[in-house]
Amino acid sequence: MKLQGKIALITGGGTGIGTAITKRFVDEGAKVCITGRRKEMLGKVAKSFPQGSVTTCPGDVSKDEDVARMVAQTVDFGGKLDLLVNNAAISSQAPVTDLSREEWQKVLDVNLTGPFLLMKASIPHMIKAGGGSIINIASVGGLRCLSGFPAYCSSKAGLIMLTQQVALDYGAHNIRCNAICPGGIKTEMTEKEFGKLGKMIGMEPDNFFAMISQDLPLKRFGKPEEMGGICTFLASDDSSFMTGAALVIDAGTAIVDVLGASMMGSLRRGGIIP
Repeated sequence: MKLQGKIALITGGGTGIGTAITKRFVDEGAKVCITGRRKEMLGKVAKSFPQGSVTTCPGDVSKDEDVARMVAQTVDFGGKLDLLVNNAAISSQAPVTDLSREEWQKVLDVNLTGPFLLMKASIPHMIKAGGGSIINIASVGGLRCLSGFPAYCSSKAGLIMLTQQVALDYGAHNIRCNAICPGGIKTEMTEKEFGKLGKMIGMEPDNFFAMISQDLPLKRFGKPEEMGGICTFLASDDSSFMTGAALVIDAGTAIVDVLGASMMGSLRRGGIIP
C-alpha cells in the first residue's frame, strides 16, 4: 500500500495505459479521479473498482475550462491533490509536407499544452498539500524520430523538456516531476496506427506486431499493466530523490542500431539466418 492516503488525477484514464495505472494506484491505496473525452468509457472503468475509490470527470485536456473542472473535482473528491499523471495523448501519421496545420496544432494541444494546463492548475494544490509527484507519459518518440510522426514526436520531445523545467522550478516546494518514455505498448492507439501500416503490406495486426518486434531485445510489445509498476515507483516515496528524469521503458528499442536491425531483418527474410 505504497500510495495509501494519496489522491491522484490521471488523464486518459478510460483506456489502455491510463486504466492500467489507475488499477495499480487503487491497489496501492490511492483514490483516483480519471478523465477522458468518452463519458461512457470512464463510467464503465470506474464501476470496475471498489466503490469510493475512483471518480470520473469527462473533458478535454486541451481546454482550459475542462482542466479547471478536472482539478477542482479531484480536490473535492479527496480533499487535496498529491499525484498527477498526464497520460492523455493522440497521434497523427503524416510527414511534414502532408500534415495540415490544423492536425499539427491538434496533436500539440493535447500532448503538450494539455499537460502544461494540468500542471499549471495542479501545482498550487500540491504546494498547499506540502508537495506532490507529477508523472508525464512521454514516449521513446520524444527521444528518437519515428518516421512519419513529426507532430507526435515533437510534442513528446517538448513534454520531456517541460517535465525537466517543472522539476527545476518547483523542486523547492517538494514537487517532483518525471517523465516516462514508453516504447511499443499495445494499446488502442498503437493498434490503430500500426494496424494501418500492417495493412499496407497485407499483414494482419498480430503478425505485423510480431514481425516488427523481432529486432528488439525483448522481442515483443509491452502490456499496459507493465506501466503500472514504474508509475507507482515514481508516485511513491521510493523515488523521493528522483526528479527531472526521463525513464525509457521500451523493451530495449532505444539501444538498437537502425542500420544493424535493417540488415538482420533482410538476412532473416532471405532465409540466411533464422
